[in-house]
Amino acid sequence: MGWLDPTPYLRGTAWLDGGRAVRADPADLARLPWDTAERAALPIGVRVEFAAEPGTRAVELRYRAAVPGTGDAMRALRHCFALWRDDRCVGESFTAPAEEATVALELPPDGGTFAVHLPESQAPVVLGLRACDGSLSPAPRRPRWLVHGDSITEGWWSTRPAHSWPATAGRMLGLDTVNLGFAGGARGELPLAEQLASLPGELVTLAFGTNCWSKAPCSAGWLYETVRAYVGLVRRRHPDIPLLILSPVVRPEAETAPNALGATLVDLRTAMEAAGHDLAAEGDRGLIVLSGRPLLDPEDLADGLHPNDRGHARMAAAVADALRPHVRGLRTPA
Repeated sequence: MGWLDPTPYLRGTAWLDGGRAVRADPADLARLPWDTAERAALPIGVRVEFAAEPGTRAVELRYRAAVPGTGDAMRALRHCFALWRDDRCVGESFTAPAEEATVALELPPDGGTFAVHLPESQAPVVLGLRACDGSLSPAPRRPRWLVHGDSITEGWWSTRPAHSWPATAGRMLGLDTVNLGFAGGARGELPLAEQLASLPGELVTLAFGTNCWSKAPCSAGWLYETVRAYVGLVRRRHPDIPLLILSPVVRPEAETAPNALGATLVDLRTAMEAAGHDLAAEGDRGLIVLSGRPLLDPEDLADGLHPNDRGHARMAAAVADALRPHVRGLRTPA
C-alpha cells in the first residue's frame, strides 16, 4: 500500500503551516511574545487517528524531525510513538533521532479505531502513513475542545504526552482536544484570545494565571479585567458554546506570598474566579468556573509547580466532571 496523505488523519491541530502542525496563527506571530511563538512550533497534543480493518498487521508513519546537535542533552532522547485505543495504551515504538525516519506500530488483530500520540520535543512532521496487510481510513470526527493554558496545560512533567490532563480529559469525554498550552506563557495575551476565537470549536477552556504571579507579575485587579476581556474576545466568535474557566492549581510557594505588585496566588485565583462568576451572572449562560485550588494536593506536584502523572489524572477527572453535562448533544464538525 502506498503512502497516504496524513492531513485527513491529523487531530488536535490548530493551524497547518506547509503541512506542519503549529499552535499559533503563522500569519500573526509578530503580535505574540517570542517565547509563546517558539512554543507554538511544537506539535503538543497532535495525534494521528485512524480506523483499521480487522487483520491489519501494523501502521507505518514516515516523519521528519529536528535532530539536536552534538553535545545537546536532548540528543539521546529517543522518539516515542504511543498507540492508544479508547482509554488504553496498546503499544509504543521508539526510534533514534533522525532527520527523516519510518516507525511501525503493531495493531491488535481485531482492528478498531486508534490514535498515535507523537513525540513532541523534536517537532516531528508526519509525511505519510500506510497500513501493513490491511487498510486504514480516517477516524470519525469528534467535537473540538480548544484548551488554552500554560506549561501545566502543555503537559509538563507528565511522563507521556497522552498523560497530560487535556489529553486524558479529552479521551474521557470523547473530544478532539486541541492543546494551546504554552510553557512560560498564558499571561493573558489578548492577541492569543483573538487567535483562539478564530478557530472552529465546540468547547473552550481557559486555564491560566499562575504565570501572572511571577513570570509577568500582575495585580488582582489587572487579572480580573484581563479575564473579562479575554472571554469577551472569545465570545465575539463563539457566543454560545460552553466555556470553562479553570483557575490556578495549588502552588505552595505562591499561595500567600505577594508578588512584585502585592498579589498572592490566592488573590489572583480569587480575581479570576470572580470575573467568571460575574460574567455568568451578567448573562453568559455557557460559562463555567472551576476552582483549581481543591483539585491537587502538594504531593501531586512533581516540582512544587507542575503536576506529576497522578496530578494530571486528578485534574483531568475534575475537568471532565465539570464539562460532562455540557458535552451531551454537542454537534460533531463536518
